[in-house]
Amino acid sequence: MSSTLLPFDQLKQRCNDAWKAYTQHDFVCQLGAGTLPAEAFKHYLRQDYLFLVHFARAWGLAVYKSRSMQELRQGLDSLKAIVDLEMGLHIQYCERWGISEKELGELPEARATMAYTRYVLDAGNRGDLLDLHVALVPCLIGYAEIARWLVAQDFTVLSDANPYADWIKMYISPEFQQAATAEQDWLNQHLSHIDSARMDYLATTFRDATRLEVDFWQMGLDQAD
Repeated sequence: MSSTLLPFDQLKQRCNDAWKAYTQHDFVCQLGAGTLPAEAFKHYLRQDYLFLVHFARAWGLAVYKSRSMQELRQGLDSLKAIVDLEMGLHIQYCERWGISEKELGELPEARATMAYTRYVLDAGNRGDLLDLHVALVPCLIGYAEIARWLVAQDFTVLSDANPYADWIKMYISPEFQQAATAEQDWLNQHLSHIDSARMDYLATTFRDATRLEVDFWQMGLDQAD
C-alpha cells in the first residue's frame, strides 16, 4: 500500500475488490444502460426509503457523539438535510414509479436492509464519531463515485430513453458531488492523526460496510425479502 495515497484512498485500496464489486455492480451497470428490470429498481427504491430512515438515525447519533460545536453542527446539518429535504425528494421520486408514501410507511425491511443499517448504527454506538463516519461513507462517497463512473462509460444512456437517467443525474449533480467531497476531506483530516492499529480496525469497518452495500444492490436484482 502506497504511503503517498491520502488516508481515505488507503481505505479504498485495502478493500479494492469489495469496492469495485460495489461501485461497478451488475445492478449499477444495468441501471446505467437502462436495461435494469423495473421491479428490481422499485424494490431498491422501497428499501432505500427505509435505509434513509436509519441513515437519519445515524446522523442523529453523530450529533450525540460530537465533541465540538463544529462537529455538532455538521451532524445536525446532515440530519436536517435528510429529514427536511432528501426524504421528501425520495418520496416524490417513488411516486413517479407508482410507489405511494402510504406504501413506504408500511414496508417490511428486507434482510439486506436490516443487516446494513444495523451494522452502521452498531459501529457508531460502540465506537466514536470517526467509527460512525467510516461506516456511513460507502453510501455517500460511493454513490458519488458510481455516478462519475457511469457517466464515463460508453454503455451509459443519459437520455430519456433510459428510465433511470434522472437517478444518475441526481448523484452526478454538483450539490451531491460537493457533499461527497466535503465528507472525503473530513475523513482525510481525521484519518491522518491515527496509528496503524486504529487504521486496521477502521479498514475492517469500511470493508464490511462496503460488502453490505454490495448485498443491497444484489437484493434489488434478486428482489429478496
